[in-house]
Amino acid sequence: MIQLSQLHFSYPQSNFKLDIEDLSFEAKSKSAIIGPSGSGKTTLLNLLAGIILPNNGAVKVNDQLLHQLSERERRNYRIQNIGFVFQDFRLLPYLSVLDNILLTFRINNLLQIKKDSKTKAMELANELNIGHLIHKYPSKLSHGEKQRVAIARALINSPKLILADEPTGNLDPENKAHIKSILFETVNKFDATVITVTHDHEMLHGYDRIIDFNELRKGGKP
Repeated sequence: MIQLSQLHFSYPQSNFKLDIEDLSFEAKSKSAIIGPSGSGKTTLLNLLAGIILPNNGAVKVNDQLLHQLSERERRNYRIQNIGFVFQDFRLLPYLSVLDNILLTFRINNLLQIKKDSKTKAMELANELNIGHLIHKYPSKLSHGEKQRVAIARALINSPKLILADEPTGNLDPENKAHIKSILFETVNKFDATVITVTHDHEMLHGYDRIIDFNELRKGGKP
């Protein structure tokens, strides 16, 4: 269960502000968030991941209040529990596709690369139709290929919470449907929760819940 209550967030030297009185996500659910650009959808994902903290209010994940954790504890929490698909991919240019997928294991000593880690990375790459690209570097990939590498990296640790920021934004219709299918399969296989930000209304079918972020910010009920 994820619970946001009396939340207020604003960026310094900016007119942007985000106020959410009450919002919750059930465990093992599939939620899609829609709304105009600049409304705060990506900011919400960053708050849920503990990347940023609210100015006031609380974000509680599985009875843990994120603002009570230190920066290091929040980072460890993300690595162990969250798969984040960033809109800008955040691939490291000096690492191959395979090493980018396995990056989670290399940036923190909480996780160790096991014998089956590379096997799982290859399986994910093949499922996402990028198995033939594992030795290439990001500069040689298309936007859609980078997107799929970012998705594989987010899923490599079988996370309990998947935060996906426009995960199908650079893909053709066939791959969009395939990616959504993989996300949903992950939810079912690992009892995970997925929260997806999207502008693509054609991809909303199958989600348990659609949240109109514009209405939410106006005080409406999600």
